[in-house]
Amino acid sequence: MPTRDRARYWLDRWDRQQEHYMPDREERFAVIADVVEEVVRRPDPLIVDLGTGPGSLAVRLLERLPGARVVGIDADPLLRGLADLAHGSDRLRTVAGDLREDTWFAALSLDRAPDAFVSTTALHWMNRGPLRALISRCGAELAPGGVFVDGDHLYEGPVAPRLDALARSLTARRAVRTGTDRPEDWQTWWRAVDEAPELADLVKARAGGFAHVVDDRPTVHDYLTFLLEAGFAEAGTVWQVGDDRVIVGIR
Repeated sequence: MPTRDRARYWLDRWDRQQEHYMPDREERFAVIADVVEEVVRRPDPLIVDLGTGPGSLAVRLLERLPGARVVGIDADPLLRGLADLAHGSDRLRTVAGDLREDTWFAALSLDRAPDAFVSTTALHWMNRGPLRALISRCGAELAPGGVFVDGDHLYEGPVAPRLDALARSLTARRAVRTGTDRPEDWQTWWRAVDEAPELADLVKARAGGFAHVVDDRPTVHDYLTFLLEAGFAEAGTVWQVGDDRVIVGIR
């Protein structure tokens, strides 16, 4: 297993390759933290990070909100393992779970109702049916005055293909201007991970990765409809740059 410093090295490389696709990624993180801080009116919020991956969002939320606790759930043992090695503490706990399965919420073993469900660059792996069920459960379990926040590449869908193509192009142009269109992308990072001796146990635990078959991709309008159906009083987009958006549901 890697040391804490070595785990942080791999997570720093993760952050850089993610910026290849999201040139305003840090601003997106900041906006999500802004939303939680603005909406949740308690100094010690309990936050659930849906599809936490290596904990990139969770760590930034803990930096911004010193009284917060985050429980992150993800199906990938390698990414969770790096998060635990690099950042695990009494304020950050990760849990194994597949958000497409009905058992995901019970796996969290929370001591009270969460004040916020957050996610970033994760829920786009879900089809419309499982996403609707997930958001419905979030609405049922959220504490009064809570919030749902998701940052991701979200699209208009078949009703506006030219608008979606334009949004993708604007993100690509932004990456060139900011210098985040670096050579290491998603595939290159994973190839390097597979070849790293210190990560051999985590690679073995991952057993070759996961199958994400998305053949009924939700539009941004689906997300907002599902939030309203789940009992959120209001739902909308609060930030957008190109095809990168932050959507919010407020109880």
